Amino acid sequence: MPMRIALPSMVLALASVAMVSVASGADTVKVAIGQIDAWANQAPTLGMKAGIFQKHGIVLETFGTQGAGETLQAVISGSADIGIGIGTAGAMRAFARGAPVRAIAAAYVGVGDQYWYVPANSPLQRLTDATEKQTMAYSTNGATSHVIALGFVKQLGVKAKPTATGGPPATYTMTMTGQIDIGWAVVPFGLAELQAGKIRVVARGPEVPTLRNQTIRVQVANANALKERKDVMVRFMRAYRESIDWMYSNPLAVKYYAETMKQPEELVMMQRDQYNPKDALSPDRLSDLDQVMADAVEMKFLDAPLTKEQLAEFFQIPPPGT
Repeated sequence: MPMRIALPSMVLALASVAMVSVASGADTVKVAIGQIDAWANQAPTLGMKAGIFQKHGIVLETFGTQGAGETLQAVISGSADIGIGIGTAGAMRAFARGAPVRAIAAAYVGVGDQYWYVPANSPLQRLTDATEKQTMAYSTNGATSHVIALGFVKQLGVKAKPTATGGPPATYTMTMTGQIDIGWAVVPFGLAELQAGKIRVVARGPEVPTLRNQTIRVQVANANALKERKDVMVRFMRAYRESIDWMYSNPLAVKYYAETMKQPEELVMMQRDQYNPKDALSPDRLSDLDQVMADAVEMKFLDAPLTKEQLAEFFQIPPPGT
């Protein structure tokens, strides 16, 4: 009997020593994450918690930002090696202007995870009811929410003024206190308030027709870091792909995320399955790039579409299995 107790303990101890050994010789990668609490941006956080990145000899130092604009600046300045959740149009604009950024993965196809809302007692029933005197939130310049807000104006004729408000928590406070008329959020933020009847949804991202099938966000790396630490970036992408698979196959992903967000696991599974299908997060799915660039030109993000040569330089996605 004592041996039966001691053997599992010995195995656990050896596993712990092995993990420490791997971590001690691991490469550190600094990762800036816009909307760090969004499920679609959780691969670095949950992958580290699951030990996936450590298995590939990487330890991540992650930090959150108020949106893609701040994340992109962190990558450009070199204070982050990798940026998560960058609007594709904003990343292309920075690249076209000579910034040292390259896309190493697709981040999200479509805009199904973003919505606009009002307090329950607001007289607005639809986004198109808003007037020029009213304001409509987005996070930061160049972010997905910014592209969608501009799409509401240009494609749907919405009259409200797009206004930068930062992340979902700050936006919620501003909306509920009357500082902004129409708030913005990315799921799962606000779903509990929606179920409680505190807010009402007046629009969702997919209502902008041209954005429904676009690779709307990408993961970017600092070009110098990509060149100097290519092997590390390849291993990062191995771990990233494995983390995405784990998030959609292992119940612990839902458990860990629910604990962090202080939300019921049922709500977490609902937002994952209904708003964030796995296919939307595929790092290898580049979709409708011609329309991405056409919209970027129309919205003044780009002066002209990137050339074939520029696209080949901008997208440096390590192939699966490398």
